[in-house]
Amino acid sequence: MSASEQVAPGLQGFSAEREARRTALILAAAQAIIGSAAPICFALGALAGHYMLGMDKSLATAPLTGFNVGVALGALPAAAIIRRLGQRDGFLTGTGLTALGGLIATIALFLSHFWLFAFGLAIVGFGGAFVQQFRFAAADNAPPAFKARAISFVLAGGVFTALLGPQVVIFTKDLFQPVAFAGAFASLVVLAAIGALVLLLLRPRPFVEKTEHLASTGRPLRVIVTRPRFVTALTCAVGSYAMMTFVMTGAPLAMVGCGFSPDEATLGISWHIMAMYVPSFFTGRLIHRFGASTIVAVGFLLLIGCGLIALSGLELWQFWLSLILLGLGWNFGFIGATAIVSECYTAEENGKVQGFHDFVLFSTVAFGSLMSGVVYNVGGWDMLAWLLFPVCGLCLAMLALQAVIDRRAQPV
Repeated sequence: MSASEQVAPGLQGFSAEREARRTALILAAAQAIIGSAAPICFALGALAGHYMLGMDKSLATAPLTGFNVGVALGALPAAAIIRRLGQRDGFLTGTGLTALGGLIATIALFLSHFWLFAFGLAIVGFGGAFVQQFRFAAADNAPPAFKARAISFVLAGGVFTALLGPQVVIFTKDLFQPVAFAGAFASLVVLAAIGALVLLLLRPRPFVEKTEHLASTGRPLRVIVTRPRFVTALTCAVGSYAMMTFVMTGAPLAMVGCGFSPDEATLGISWHIMAMYVPSFFTGRLIHRFGASTIVAVGFLLLIGCGLIALSGLELWQFWLSLILLGLGWNFGFIGATAIVSECYTAEENGKVQGFHDFVLFSTVAFGSLMSGVVYNVGGWDMLAWLLFPVCGLCLAMLALQAVIDRRAQPV
C-alpha cells in the first residue's frame, strides 16, 4: 500500500480543501488585479465614447458593448484554450489579450478614433472572458462542500477591484493630457503584467491525453442545457448580470448629465463594485445554509429595490444608493445562479457547459450594454430603472416554478 493510500479519508479531504483554498486565493488575487480592467472600462468607456461622438450620442455606450461582445465571443474559445493548455497557461493567454486591448484602446484615444477604441475594448473583453473562467476553475478544483465558498473567494477579489480600478482611473486618466482618459487605458498593460506574475503561482495542471476521451463520455450539450434546473439557473444568471450591466452602463452618463462630475460618477461606480463583491466573503456560507435558490431570490428583490430608489429622485445619494443595491442584487443573484449551474454538469462535461453558459450570458450582457445607451438617449434614467421590474419578476417566477418541480421530485 502506498503512502497516499494510507492517509485517512478525513485527512485527504482536508488536503483537498486546503489545495482548493490555495487555488481560490491565487485566483482571487488575479481577479483583483486583472479584473480591474472591467471597472476602468465601465467608468470611462461610455464617457470616452460620448466625447468622441458628434451631436448624436446614442452610440456612446458602443465601446462598452464592444467590451461585452468581446467577453461573449471569448467565452467558448477561452474554455477551449484553458482545456487545451491547462488553467495556468490558459489564464496567462487571456492576460496577454487584456494588455493588447489596453494598448489598442490607448492608441485609439490618441487618434480620436471611436471605432478603433471600441475594438480595443472588445479585445480587453476577450481577455476578460478568461477572467470569467476563474470562478469555474475555483469550483472545479474544490470538493463539493467547498464549491460555493471557492466561487465566493474568487469573486471576493472584486472587493480590491472596486478599490483599485476607480483609483487607477482617478490618478491616471489625465496622465497624457490633453488626450483625456488615455492614461487609464494604458494602465491596463501594467495591471496585466502584474496579474500574470500572480497567475504564475498556480500549479500547472495540463490536461492528460484521456481528456478528449472523457469529454466524449459526457452527455450531449443539448441534454444538459434543456434541463429545467439549468434553464432556470442560466436565466437568473443572465437576468442578474444583464440588468446590472444595463443600469450600470447608463449610470455615469446619467450622473454627468445631471451635473455631477466624472470623478463623482467614478466614485459611484466604485461604491457599486464594492457592493458587488464585498458580500462574497459570506455569500458562499449563506448559500450553504439557506440554499442557492433562496439567495438568488433575495438578489432579485434587491434589484427591485434598486429600481425603486432610482425612480425616487436624481440626487447624488440616490444614484449611489441605487448602484449599491444594484451591486448587492448582482452578487446574490449571480453567485447563487453560478452555484446552481455548477451542480448541473459532471467533470467531463464542464468545458462545453461553461463555455455555452458564458457565451449566452455575455451575448445578452453585450446587447444590454448597447441598449443602455439607446434607452437612456430616448427615455432617460427613469426608463433604465423601470425595465428592472419585468426582468426581475420573470426570474422570480421561474425560481418559484423550479421550487415546485424540486418539491414534487422529492420522494414522499
